[in-house]
Amino acid sequence: MMLEGTKMKNIRTILDNGNKKYVATSDSSLLKQTAEQGQHPYAIIVCCSDSRVIPEKIFNAMIGDLFVIRVAGNVLDNHQLGSIEYAAGHLDCSQIIVLGHTGCGAVSAALSGDSNGFIKYITDDILEAVGEERDPYKACCLNVVHAVERLKNEFASHSEIGSVTISGAIYDIHTGVVTWL
Repeated sequence: MMLEGTKMKNIRTILDNGNKKYVATSDSSLLKQTAEQGQHPYAIIVCCSDSRVIPEKIFNAMIGDLFVIRVAGNVLDNHQLGSIEYAAGHLDCSQIIVLGHTGCGAVSAALSGDSNGFIKYITDDILEAVGEERDPYKACCLNVVHAVERLKNEFASHSEIGSVTISGAIYDIHTGVVTWL
């Protein structure tokens, strides 16, 4: 669906104003440093695309600290695996964290069986991870554990990233608390 002209202009204005504020309040020396010296993130975060889940804010991280991969339901396909492989092998990230969250729309869609189109690829992956579980919180946890196990299996024999620690966690959208699994 195309946005109407006026609505599109309003959204662009909001985005432009946000960017101006970002530029005005950002540490220009840090921007320059990361632009010239590259990124050196200490962790890879695989998380949901949900706009309430912002790893840089959740972990109080700065520019260059986290290599964030966002996809609805924090599911993994070859694109995410390639991004992880790059960050771990070329940027020397020593930690991979799969970060699920409470109130996940992708998990809810999977549990309700109400998904069509491309979303079905995501919900099918989640259903594989959760099996018969229908409690939303437990399903979120199982989905994270499934992704962690997949990462461990995929990269077990990968000499470049075999020593990377892989963990799972759940972010509570009500409290902001991260619980490690």
